Amino acid sequence: MPSSQVLVVLFLVVGGTALAQDAAPTPVAGEAALGSQPYDQFEPDSFCAECHVDIAAQHAQSMMSQSYTHAWDEIEYFELALPHSQKEPKVAGVREGCNGCHAPLAFLAGDIPPPRPSEGSRANEGVSCDLCHSIVGFEGEVPFNFNYIVDPSDVEQGVRGGTDNMGHDVQANPFLHTSEFCGTCHNEKDPWGLWVKATHLEWQESPQAKAGIICQDCHMPPAAGNSAPDMGGEDRADIRQHLFHGAHDAAKLAGSVEVRLHARQVEVKPGSEVVMVATVVNAKAGHMIPTGSAEERVVWLHVEAEDAKGGRHHLRVDRKGFEGESYTIASTEALAYHDIGDIQEIEAFPGLSRDGDVPDGDRIFRLPYLDPQGRMTVAQWNTAAFGPDYRLAPLQARNETFTWQLPKDVPVGAVEVTATVWYSKLVSSVAEFLGVPPEESEAVMVSQHSTVFTVK
Repeated sequence: MPSSQVLVVLFLVVGGTALAQDAAPTPVAGEAALGSQPYDQFEPDSFCAECHVDIAAQHAQSMMSQSYTHAWDEIEYFELALPHSQKEPKVAGVREGCNGCHAPLAFLAGDIPPPRPSEGSRANEGVSCDLCHSIVGFEGEVPFNFNYIVDPSDVEQGVRGGTDNMGHDVQANPFLHTSEFCGTCHNEKDPWGLWVKATHLEWQESPQAKAGIICQDCHMPPAAGNSAPDMGGEDRADIRQHLFHGAHDAAKLAGSVEVRLHARQVEVKPGSEVVMVATVVNAKAGHMIPTGSAEERVVWLHVEAEDAKGGRHHLRVDRKGFEGESYTIASTEALAYHDIGDIQEIEAFPGLSRDGDVPDGDRIFRLPYLDPQGRMTVAQWNTAAFGPDYRLAPLQARNETFTWQLPKDVPVGAVEVTATVWYSKLVSSVAEFLGVPPEESEAVMVSQHSTVFTVK
C-alpha cells in the first residue's frame, strides 16, 4: 500500500480521536512541524520508566537517548553547523533541521537553537520514548529529513493494540513495524539535493530487504519478556528490545566486516616477490559499511608481516586504477576538511590530515563527501558532490592484493602475515582539532585473520 494510503488509514483510525479534540493541533511533517507541538505534549522518559523498566533502561543506554547530549553531536552542531548556517544562506536550514532528528522535542516546540546540553533542558531527551510512540506515519513517498508525522495523545502508537494499563491505551500501528519508520531520520538530503545519509535506501536494495528482514530485526531484536511486568503486562515471546545498538557498540561492530588472507606463493626465496590476497566481506549489515554519517567514518584494511626473527613489515595495498582511487588509499600527506577553517573563520587554515592515524598505504573503504570547492568535508550539510563510493554493500566481497618485494636479507623460515579491519567513528585529526573525546576516534578492531608462507 502506498504511504499516502497508509496515512489515510492511520488518520481514520488514530487521528480521528485527535481531530475530535478542539485543542489538538493538526499533525504536520518535516520543516512545517517546527513549533507545532509544545514540550508538554510529550511525557518525559522518566514517566515511561515507571512502568517500562527494562525497555527504558535499554533506551537510556542507547544513542537514541543521547542524540543531543552526545559530545560529538554537540560539538558538530554548535561549533560547525550552527555558525555555518548563520553565515551561508545555502545551508541556513541546518539551524533548525539538525534538531528535527537530534533534538526532536525542541524542534517541535520551536526551541531553536536548543539550550546547550549542560543547561538540562528537555532537548536533552533526544529521540524520546513518547516521541517515537506518537509517530503515526510520514509525509510523501520517501521517508527522509524528519518527515514523520507526530500526533501526541493519551493513546500511544505500538506494534500491537489493546491494554488495560491505567497509564495509557495502545493503538496498533503497522507503520512502527516498517523500515520506513527508521528512514524518516536515517535518510537525509542536503541543500544540494544529495543523499548524504541513505541507510534506509541502502537497505531497500539489500538481500536482507528482499528476505523481509527489517531494520528493527537487527537493531531491536525480539525476545521473550514483559514490557510492563509490575502493571499487569502480558508475558510475550516477542518483546522488541530497545537496544538500538550500532556503530557505537563494539559487539555490533565485531565481525560486521570479515577478512580472510592467503598468499599466492607458499614458498619463496629472499629478494623475490610474494602476493598476499585479502578478501573482505560485509557479512552482517543490511546497508553499506560505513553508512549513515559516512563522511566522518573510517573503515580500513591493514596488512602486516612478521618474519622468522620477529621483524615487522607493513604492506601497502596494490592500486586498482579506478578514478578517484587516491581517496581510498591512506596518505600521511593528504589534507582535507578545509571548510572547518571557513566556518570558524581561521585565516589561512591549511586543513587537517585527511586520514588521521590510518597508516600510509592502507586501503580505506569510504565515500568521500566533497564541499562546493571540491575538498573533502565532514560537514554533510556542506556536500556538493561525492567522490568514488568504495564502501562495502550488503554481503559484498572485495579482494585486495598486497605485492611485497621481500628484502634480500629477510630471514629464512616462516613468515606470518596478518590482515586487520579497523573502524573509527570519526577521523582522528578532526576529533583532535575540535576537542572531541578520544573514544569517538579510537580504532576498534572489527576482524582479523593470519596466514603463513615460508622463506627458503
